[in-house]
Amino acid sequence: MAQDDPVVSAQWLHEHLGMPDVKFRDILLLSPALLVLDASWYMPVENRDPWKEYQVAHIPGALFFDLDGIVDRTTDLPHMLPSEEAFAAAISELDIKNQDKVIVYDGKGFFSAPRVWWMFRVFGHKKVWVLDGGLPQWQASGFNVEKASPDDDAVLKSIAANRAVKRVYNGEQTNTISFQTEFQPNLFWALEKVAQNVTAKTYQQIDARAKGRFDGVAPEPREGVRSGHIPGSVCVPFPEMFDGAPPSLLLPADELRRKFQHAGISLDRPIVVTCGSGVTACILALGLYRIGKRDVPVYDGSWTEWEGQSDSDYPKVTAPGTA
Repeated sequence: MAQDDPVVSAQWLHEHLGMPDVKFRDILLLSPALLVLDASWYMPVENRDPWKEYQVAHIPGALFFDLDGIVDRTTDLPHMLPSEEAFAAAISELDIKNQDKVIVYDGKGFFSAPRVWWMFRVFGHKKVWVLDGGLPQWQASGFNVEKASPDDDAVLKSIAANRAVKRVYNGEQTNTISFQTEFQPNLFWALEKVAQNVTAKTYQQIDARAKGRFDGVAPEPREGVRSGHIPGSVCVPFPEMFDGAPPSLLLPADELRRKFQHAGISLDRPIVVTCGSGVTACILALGLYRIGKRDVPVYDGSWTEWEGQSDSDYPKVTAPGTA
């Protein structure tokens, strides 16, 4: 485990899992604990239920992090970053402390886990890594998984985390918050920051979606959302961050550099990343982190938010040669 690399291997996790046992952390004053989060999430068109899949098979001891539950409940945009208070309340219910090391994985290998990695970093928790290759790599390595029953402590903690978020947004009292946040504004961009950059062109904008969606010639997966891109953006589809053989692993640093440079990105200039709804942009942020770009912001609302604004105030490129 290295602080300057954003991933750990399945072999490393297998060797360190349960050290020390979180159940005895406070009693024995052992710190930090190593905690694992299943952050699986799937596009609606995939018809997969990550919560049910977690209960059928997950890495031993892992807790479920609900990407659609620990969210900003004041917006209709999908899985937007929650408030500091809501995030702190949810993480406290998961019994994660500020000194703990957190490993995040998902069921596809590299898809939604980097989003949760980014969320922790946005709120000031630096001791967070993504499991390289996720659950597919864990299982391909021959390591065991476990099931969960409705009354398991891990299941109850995950349910409590979602309830804590709802209580915060409803203005209701929450349980004692033991996880402290420190918001990092340099890692988070909202709509107006992107609009300013479209004019100023200070940051290079990289879009993680597939080229067809970016170019406006393939449909978006969300009904009512046109395809296209924010003016001035460059397309680097998120699968470019992985090696070819399943289960996919994050490319070495030198190969990642070549991927971005081949797309015309200058690694000496600042970068902001975007995608459809703020999930796969975090995969680009993960890849950029590996090559030393550790302050890359994510546009949280991404194309789903931008496309929904007026064309006169927020221009779009919705087909080749148009704006």
